[in-house]
Amino acid sequence: MRVIDETGKQLGVMPLEEALRAARERNLDLVLVTERVSPPICKITDYGKYLYRLEKKEKSFRPKGGEMKSIRLTFGISDHDLEIRACIAEKFLEKNDKVKLEMVLRGREKALQEFAKEKIKKFLEAVNKSIKIKIEQGLKKEFGKLVMIISRE
Repeated sequence: MRVIDETGKQLGVMPLEEALRAARERNLDLVLVTERVSPPICKITDYGKYLYRLEKKEKSFRPKGGEMKSIRLTFGISDHDLEIRACIAEKFLEKNDKVKLEMVLRGREKALQEFAKEKIKKFLEAVNKSIKIKIEQGLKKEFGKLVMIISRE
């Protein structure tokens, strides 16, 4: 196996016993980095620090956009409740989460979509007062509800 020491210097190709002996002399661990190549690559390092670095590298590749939060509005929502939901959306947006805005339309409410769109417009204005927002996905109709996705600018 090909062995690399703790400083990154290559020690060359050596048998397993010799590599383990070199690791024990330094009071460190022998960690298999990859076995996909021939010969496999091992590194003499502290195993705990190695796991920490891997975890840190994995976290850096995660998307930074936050998660998707959902806020549901009803057709007959009052102005006060609309403001409360706007405050909740502001908290989500401050954490860089995206907000999925849903308005469920039932029965005759489906015929009054313009009224529903006005409610959503009022909601967006209330949120936009404190935090600048951008529309990720415009208002569209999905299975009896209006859906929109917004995020922080």
